[in-house]
Order: sequence, then structure tokens, then C-alpha cells
Amino acid sequence: MELSPAVRALYPFSPRAFQAPSGRMSYLDEGPRSARPVLLLHGNPSWSFLWRDLVAELVAHGRRVIVPDHVGMGLSGRPGSFLRLNDRIRDVEALLDCLGVSEFDLGVHDWGGAIGFGLAVRRPSQVGRILVTNTAAFRSERIPFRIALCRLPWLGRLAVQGFNAFAGPAASMAVERPLAPAVREGFLFPYRTWADRRSVADFVADIPMERHHPSWAALDEVERGLPSLAGKPMLLCWGLKDFCFDGHFLDGFRRRFPSAEELLFKDAGHYVLEDAGRAAIVPSADFLASS
Repeated sequence: MELSPAVRALYPFSPRAFQAPSGRMSYLDEGPRSARPVLLLHGNPSWSFLWRDLVAELVAHGRRVIVPDHVGMGLSGRPGSFLRLNDRIRDVEALLDCLGVSEFDLGVHDWGGAIGFGLAVRRPSQVGRILVTNTAAFRSERIPFRIALCRLPWLGRLAVQGFNAFAGPAASMAVERPLAPAVREGFLFPYRTWADRRSVADFVADIPMERHHPSWAALDEVERGLPSLAGKPMLLCWGLKDFCFDGHFLDGFRRRFPSAEELLFKDAGHYVLEDAGRAAIVPSADFLASS
């Protein structure tokens, strides 16, 4: 995919390619290779573009930053099969192993929370600081009605994949302040066609709300492993006007990690780094770079 000049100006990186178990994975590897890495994981329906300003800030702090596009998302290849939570965790594990990364700090957003914490509970001794932004890593019965509609068999896929009823609205619903035209273009660029949006729909369908759901056990494993991360330095950077990951999820992290620091923005939505801008990016980078 060839980025437009406007998007390229906002995302001035050189993506690399890795053959993950699930398919070709595009990823960023910025900053000095000798520095301790920070792994940043996006969710649905975003991509590594979400982290662009934090990447630049961390590199300015002298840190190495690794940011994959999950397979099927962003600039990565489009798989021919449905990928589940365990597949996503396995892909990121394989990337770290390929790069020889044995210790890292972590930042997560949206579905990146379940994936990132899923990785972390498998390798707790390798994880240092954790930045948590509007996400979850535990089971919950709460789901916005509009997302529940997108999970409906056939109808939900037609809406999300066919009529862009998830990535398209997210560019407006995930923020409290309208995105600049080039930023909006950047978020939507990888999801312009039916084929491009397959994994967007798959991610929605993979939300495990029922015990019989194929990813229920995987998310349960992540949740049960969270105590292994107790005592890790953690920053909860949260947009309090998120229509999806609202205060219920923030409280879920507070209960599980009572010593976590908090950076809360009352007028920011799901894309907290967009709404809060440098008020969120600078302290988040300072937090991650202090290790």
C-alpha cells in the first residue's frame, strides 16, 4: 500500500516486513538497536499510525520502539483465514523472538490490551513498564449496543466489511475533537475496500462475550495471569469519554493494579492520544523512557 504524501508526512517511518505465523506482518523498528525496546500494540480498527507521535517522542528519548501492524491490519498482509486472540499473541511473540528481544516495556490500546497482556503474562519476567490506554485484558459482559450489532452473524459482517460501518464511524466516534483531514485519512487508509476490512470484521466477531466463544478460554487465561504482573510500573492513560472502554474498564485495572499511576482526561475519547495530544504523549513517553 502506497501512502499518500499527506499521510506519509504524519507517518515518516520505514516499515519492515516479518513473516509471522499468520502471514506477512508490517512493523516499525525505530530508534537505536542498543536501547531497551518499547513494544506498542494497537487495536481495532487502527494500526501503527495510532502510535506515530509517541514513537517520535520515545525515539527522541533515545529508546528503541517496535510497533507491529497485526496481520490483516494496517500495512500488513491480508490473511486467508480467521485469526483469533491466540493467533494474535503468537504472532507478536514470534516477532519478538525473531528480533532477539528478551526484555521490553509495553504500551497497549483497545484489542492491543488483550494481545499485549496475553504476551506479558506468558513472559512476566521480560516485561518492565506498562502503558495502558483505553483497553481491557479481562472478560466483561459490557458491550456498547452499536458494537453488539456489528457482532451479529452475516448482518454484522456485511455492515463492517461491506459498508465500512466500523472503521469509518470510528474516525468520528473515537474522538471528541474532529480529526484533521490528513489524520482521518491516515486512520482509514488501510481499510478502503471489502478485502482490506476483513480483519476489522474478524476482530469484532472475536470479542468473547459468551462462554462457548472460541476466544473465551484465551481471554480467561490472560485474566487469570494478570496477578503475575503485580508490582510492574503501570500508567493508566485514559480518555474518560470513551463510548466503549469506559470507567467500568478503568476500574477493572484499578482493582487489579491498585498501585498504578493515572493520567486521566475528562474531555478525551477512545483515541486518547489524539484528543489529549501532547498532554498525554509527553508524560506517557516520560513514563516509558524512565526505565
